[in-house]
Amino acid sequence: MSITESSSYYDHLEKMPLADLLDKMNQEDQKVPLAVKKSIPQVEKLVVEIVKRMKEGGRLFYIGAGTSGRLGILDASECPPTYGVPHNMVIGLIAGGDGAIRKAVEFAEDDTKQAWKDLLSYKINTRDTVVGIAASGTTPYVVGGLNDARSHGVLTGCITCNENSEVARAAEFPVEVIVGPEFVTGSTRMKSGTAQKLVLNMISTSVMIQLGRVKGNKMVDMQLSNNKLVDRGTRMLMDELGIDVDEASDLLKKHGSVRQAVEAEQGRSNFL
Repeated sequence: MSITESSSYYDHLEKMPLADLLDKMNQEDQKVPLAVKKSIPQVEKLVVEIVKRMKEGGRLFYIGAGTSGRLGILDASECPPTYGVPHNMVIGLIAGGDGAIRKAVEFAEDDTKQAWKDLLSYKINTRDTVVGIAASGTTPYVVGGLNDARSHGVLTGCITCNENSEVARAAEFPVEVIVGPEFVTGSTRMKSGTAQKLVLNMISTSVMIQLGRVKGNKMVDMQLSNNKLVDRGTRMLMDELGIDVDEASDLLKKHGSVRQAVEAEQGRSNFL
């Protein structure tokens, strides 16, 4: 039996006092970052290859089903507002289509050919990367998609929570995060989902830093889509340029992004 399907270390959960339920879940959750740490060398190898291709205009695709698919979509959807990249640069695909984001689509994950069909609709090419996300490591949608992508010369990686899985064998650069049995047996939205989210954070963040989308430790290309982000951008300009809030606010409105405002002012200073 796979690790993700193994019986929980705890039993009679329905009889457990609430405080104990929460404490035991927290104890299990604390194991996740330690498991992720062990996978860092695998993550590094994958990121190196992704960056090579994205510098040549390639895109990053995530494919998954259920919770795994939703986590990929979440990570992809955060890249444009956080780093100011186009919406078609990092793309999350889920078995069953966008409707499956909110409501499970029966048997959608069992089609081994659908992922490649979904990828073809984006005109996938050899500069792109496909990362399959599957806690179990057996999801047909993901396994099939990785096999098809690899056979067409597309770089493949994966994030899974079982060792020596079909998904890992299908990927050139597998990331295996072994978090152990779930608190509720087989409920991989728990520790496995947390592990996948942490790895996705590491992949997308390190890729964007490598692509120059962070200056110092600031999101200088973020989209100014609400007042909180406008205030954050204003403070960035105040710190970077040593100016007051009114001047920073005016510059941000004029140039539309922190990076453009800083570059414009630094260029003007150099000229003078």
